[in-house]
Amino acid sequence: MTDSTITKLSIADVFKKLMCKKAFEKITISDITTECGLNRQTFYYHFRDKYELLNWIFYNEAITPFMEGLSFDNWSSKLCDMLRLIYTNSKFYTNALKTYYGEEFKSYMHTVGTNVFSSVIDHVSGNYYVAEDDKQFIAEFFSYGMIGTMVAWVQKGMKDSPETVVAHIENLVNDCQRLAIARYMTPKK
Repeated sequence: MTDSTITKLSIADVFKKLMCKKAFEKITISDITTECGLNRQTFYYHFRDKYELLNWIFYNEAITPFMEGLSFDNWSSKLCDMLRLIYTNSKFYTNALKTYYGEEFKSYMHTVGTNVFSSVIDHVSGNYYVAEDDKQFIAEFFSYGMIGTMVAWVQKGMKDSPETVVAHIENLVNDCQRLAIARYMTPKK
């Protein structure tokens, strides 16, 4: 691991701890650097501002591990891993989703979810054809449902376990898959 990566991880760790104590808007660069024992120039060498730092944490902690090796066969276990991470860092992610970048995270996850569900549709369609606009609509619908469920779970205090949330999502996807085949799929010629 490079010195730059070690410094970024250290800054991110301090930032996450600060966000467990106070709202994102109340945290200053000075708070972060004082807690890290770094000067402001070191912070600005690695991050433009605290928004970029928050985005870096989302991307490196949640999104990259979810995307690595993502497939039809493992999407639900990858989602469960992500929810476990969010659950373990509940105060940080609860506060983070309240920020402007929380919207960016949700938007990015919607894009990822749409791609995942598009792959699911391709996988289950087999010898059937699904019109591209129908496939896009179905994939977006399920993606909004999955992301909306995740966000609501966080906002309501994560009362259910990550496994329970994923099981509900997976059950709905599997049940709706059979209905979608009957409604939207026609045999390939």
